[in-house]
Amino acid sequence: MDRRIFIKSTGTLVAAASLAAPGFSLSVPPKNKLPKWKGFNLLDFFSPDPNSSRKATAEEQFKWMQDWGFDFVRIPMAYPAYLKFDRSRNITEEEVYQIDQQAVDKIDKLVSTAHKYNMHVSLNLHRAPGYCVNAGFHEPYNLWTDQKALDAFCFHWNMWAKKYKDATPKQISFDLLNEPSMRADMNDQHSKRSSVPGDVYRKLAVAASAAIRKENPTHLIIADGNDVGSSVIPEIADLDIGQSCRGYHPGIISHYKAPWAMKDTENLPQPKWPGQVGNQYLSRAMLEKFYKPWIDLVGKGVGVHCGECGCWNKTPHDVFLAWFGDVLDILSSNGIGFSLWEFSGDFGVLDSRRDDVVYEDWHGHKLDRKLLTLMQKQ
Repeated sequence: MDRRIFIKSTGTLVAAASLAAPGFSLSVPPKNKLPKWKGFNLLDFFSPDPNSSRKATAEEQFKWMQDWGFDFVRIPMAYPAYLKFDRSRNITEEEVYQIDQQAVDKIDKLVSTAHKYNMHVSLNLHRAPGYCVNAGFHEPYNLWTDQKALDAFCFHWNMWAKKYKDATPKQISFDLLNEPSMRADMNDQHSKRSSVPGDVYRKLAVAASAAIRKENPTHLIIADGNDVGSSVIPEIADLDIGQSCRGYHPGIISHYKAPWAMKDTENLPQPKWPGQVGNQYLSRAMLEKFYKPWIDLVGKGVGVHCGECGCWNKTPHDVFLAWFGDVLDILSSNGIGFSLWEFSGDFGVLDSRRDDVVYEDWHGHKLDRKLLTLMQKQ
């Protein structure tokens, strides 16, 4: 009897497999080495100026995130925000090492509050010594070409790794560098960019991971994709480092009329999803093609997470939601988590200042309930 049941069960599985895909294999997404975190970027320390006017994330906001089902926050930091130096002039190479302990304590308070509400914290150097995807601060050297810059980069990561030496990978990860690229002019926001050579990126990743794991060999490390976060980094796939993609493709949807992302913000075709926009047809198929290398990377045993995603507030809301629904579904169905840029602000679920949204009052904030519901479904 047992043998007959076994044969019957096996036959059912084979039949299901033959229907599922050629070659008699069940179409089951591979297991992502990184958890399927979902949450938000918090921009408290995003500016190189610690006196910027951005409001700090309040503790009650972590409670809202937790209640809404989120478990992840990414903290993109500009390293000058936690330094002491003369801000009336450009920073020097020596001043890059002058840590302001009071500023570090403020960052630690944010991390501790996130942990209080069971959030995984991803610490990220959005501006590192010698590189930032954004202009607005004069670096004393170039991270990709100057050893002194790489030494300083490793110093900063060693400091953070030491501070959280006893934290577990469930609590914290270290996202090495926001959106790497080569830029001809570091001070020109629209300067032409190119890929970081694979061997150069690998050198940085190896050096920084050694500086981090010197303090704790189990520390979890993530590297943003090449080409401003959009491309897989095959040169580091053999390292014990996760990789972070972006949810901004295509830019005509996610950064419609954004002055920091495009020179001409006036003569743009009206965004649609799906539909013909300018000289290209935008559709889910183009997203599936874009994310295929990242999904394949998961299949090779490399952890993948989408560290940033979302849409600036000038894209029509219905277009944004239709596009974003496809983005999140592709990521989520392949076990890849995501982090919205940002929680509160132009990209956020709160106070996004859109003209075409009927907001819900939420403790004095304006809540985009449709966006929140879409994110909660994933």
